[in-house]
Amino acid sequence: MTSRKPRAEDIGSDDNAHTKDSALKSSGSEDRGYISSGSLEQGETVDTTFDAYSDPAQYKPMPQYEGLHRWDPDFQWEEHEEKAVVRKIDLRVCTFVCFTFFALQLDRGNLVQALADNMLDDLNLNTNDYNTGQTIFYLCFLCAELPSQLISKKLGPERWIPIQMVSWSLIAACQALMKGKTGFFACRALLGLFEGGFIPDTILYLSYWYKSKELPVRLSFFWTSYQGTSIVGAFLAFGFLRLRGHGGLTGWQYLFALEGLITGLIGIFAAFYMPPSPTQTAGLLRGKKGWFNEREEKIMVNRILRDDPSKGDMHNRQGLTPKLLFSSFFDYDMWPIYLLGFSWLIPPHPAGSYLSLQIRSLGFDTFQTNLLTIPSYVLFIVGLLFITWLSERLNQRLLLGVITEVYNLVMLIALTVLPADASPWSRWVLTTLLIGSPYLHAVVVAITSRNAGSVRTRTVASAIYNMCVQASSIISSNIYREGDKPLYRTGNKILIGITVYNIFLFIGAKLYYVWRNKSRAKIWDAMTSEEKDAYLIGNKNRGNKRYIDLISVSRTEILSHGDILSGRAMQKVGVMTSRTRISYRLSAID
Repeated sequence: MTSRKPRAEDIGSDDNAHTKDSALKSSGSEDRGYISSGSLEQGETVDTTFDAYSDPAQYKPMPQYEGLHRWDPDFQWEEHEEKAVVRKIDLRVCTFVCFTFFALQLDRGNLVQALADNMLDDLNLNTNDYNTGQTIFYLCFLCAELPSQLISKKLGPERWIPIQMVSWSLIAACQALMKGKTGFFACRALLGLFEGGFIPDTILYLSYWYKSKELPVRLSFFWTSYQGTSIVGAFLAFGFLRLRGHGGLTGWQYLFALEGLITGLIGIFAAFYMPPSPTQTAGLLRGKKGWFNEREEKIMVNRILRDDPSKGDMHNRQGLTPKLLFSSFFDYDMWPIYLLGFSWLIPPHPAGSYLSLQIRSLGFDTFQTNLLTIPSYVLFIVGLLFITWLSERLNQRLLLGVITEVYNLVMLIALTVLPADASPWSRWVLTTLLIGSPYLHAVVVAITSRNAGSVRTRTVASAIYNMCVQASSIISSNIYREGDKPLYRTGNKILIGITVYNIFLFIGAKLYYVWRNKSRAKIWDAMTSEEKDAYLIGNKNRGNKRYIDLISVSRTEILSHGDILSGRAMQKVGVMTSRTRISYRLSAID
């Protein structure tokens, strides 16, 4: 393998970006951590791990970091090797994480199928009681988010996630014993407490394995399994609800009991299957030698740390101190994302929660109702995968949120003005299209993780954002009211107003981050070389509060799109060669 240090003329040229804090240089792609090899063509360079002006010791992980024994600033590997490792991670880690999300949604979403089996009538509940139960669930879910994330960071997500799963599966199965309003409210509260925090816990776990630019696509798989569960759940409900009358039990009682059992078994399996980290994969179900050899472990550790050096600042079972928690909570650059979390998911949510009730009210029976929910879930999956791919392809995120809200606005207006005597199929089509609107959630969650800039902020930010999302669920659960059914015209008018507000909110967040990045670039550009060196060595700012040196293509891309919040770059910045578009790892914010 041939390598050399960069030439003086490479530094600062139109095709290169350099600061004293330089580190990884990746060839041919903006997110590759591998090192190229082969013969040199004229005018071409071969990348090395660190440039001549950086001190690799600056990037050494903390002594307790679980992958420290695999860290090597001079380690080099080939592109095909990294791709093979990522495929193995996808197969063994991401696939199973999606399976655990299947378990979550199976127990969280089967209430919709239970409604189709006259559960409300059997328990003497009405629509408002149902709304109250859902509000209790989301409120408890919200309150559990941050404590669960802190427990996960202390115990390790591979330990805490199975505990959560087994706990909520028992409660989910016990819903079969509900006799009235009190039992319904109690079960919703307990489910919320144990299911809350699962999603940010899982995102934290995935961040140990994937680079920042790889995470959105994996999260889109994550939420694909969420709606895939809705499809599988509809077919399971089709069978379980047919057991009504056997043993003197209703169909929804069988539904809760049997699906709770399925989730419990998955949780028990997870306890023995999930590895703590890329370098700790040996175990009972994973084999004595683990999943990866030494070279593969070195590739995983070094590619992750070169992408985001802050991941070496804490080990995977290190809790947060009150001071770190306080600092993370008041990271004001994350607040626009939290504000979005309060409202942007509301417009299609009531239609999804009441889908089975609406279909039943249009004259369809129990089994037709469950089958007619499936097209909306299929459309949801297609929209989710497409919008996630498009966001990375165009390097745009928040502007795609505007497009999503405009889509919702059109569907809501159509539902509002549709005549009462219109065909039930017309209303079903519009409702299905609304529920299947492009789902940007995986992208926004990835933005939250990528822009945290440090492990401690990522831990808290993921929980806070999800708390905001659960707060929006509480709001959306109370928009459709008993006196407004079955057309819910008043509720849809409220949703139209919220959708218009969301459009302006996405635009405002976009403008804020464009302004922030331009302001930082202006400050950094005004510094002399000596001032920049002094800043890198002595400034105590961490994560997304650090400045960045922006040159050439990178400057144009960041400042024109505004979807990168500079900060982590000053922890690790790459030298750009003629074959490299943007080679350093930045938090991607629109």
